[in-house]
Amino acid sequence: MAIYTLPELPYDYAALEPVISPEIIELHHDKHHAAYVKGANDTLEQLEEARDKEAWGSINGLEKNLAFHLSGHILHSIYWHNMTGDGGGEPLEKDGTGELADAIAESFGSFAKFKAQLTKASATTQGSGWGVLAYEPVSGRLIVEQVYDHQGNVGQGSVPILVFDAWEHAFYLQYKNQKVDFIEAMWRVVNWQDVAKRFTEAKGRTPLITP
Repeated sequence: MAIYTLPELPYDYAALEPVISPEIIELHHDKHHAAYVKGANDTLEQLEEARDKEAWGSINGLEKNLAFHLSGHILHSIYWHNMTGDGGGEPLEKDGTGELADAIAESFGSFAKFKAQLTKASATTQGSGWGVLAYEPVSGRLIVEQVYDHQGNVGQGSVPILVFDAWEHAFYLQYKNQKVDFIEAMWRVVNWQDVAKRFTEAKGRTPLITP
């Protein structure tokens, strides 16, 4: 059975200063992300035990726990690589991310309109959640999703390529209750090369259904 592991950060704790402090990166990765990995693995073990004993009384809770922890692990694994200390701006042809730039313009009208939508979706999540730019394979377009917790309000089959973590543990030590300030600052560290790579990979997948 596959065991999930905590990925190493692609940079040191201080790499995203001043947008995100080293303390937050360390706690976020080493504690919070690690907890989702452990939660997913623990739930897999509990499901195995339920199968062996044919004891299904807790199946609803176990399935929900697996979705919660596994989605938390996946989204955080994307999140770390979506950021770089040399990031920011917007995708451009001269930077090798022109195909992504064209797709954003086609799907949202302009980069400015896309930025406004993802910012608002991220900043207005109720409680804990994420703002996500995803590739929707049926239409072949990009969409913005507002994710509650780690797994709610997601179009089935959509592939996340850029994620903004709007959980309080991602920003509270530095930005206090000013979530919108954190989201605005996040645009300064977006790694467009990583987002473009994920976009290309997502387009290469076979859609679950035809348009």
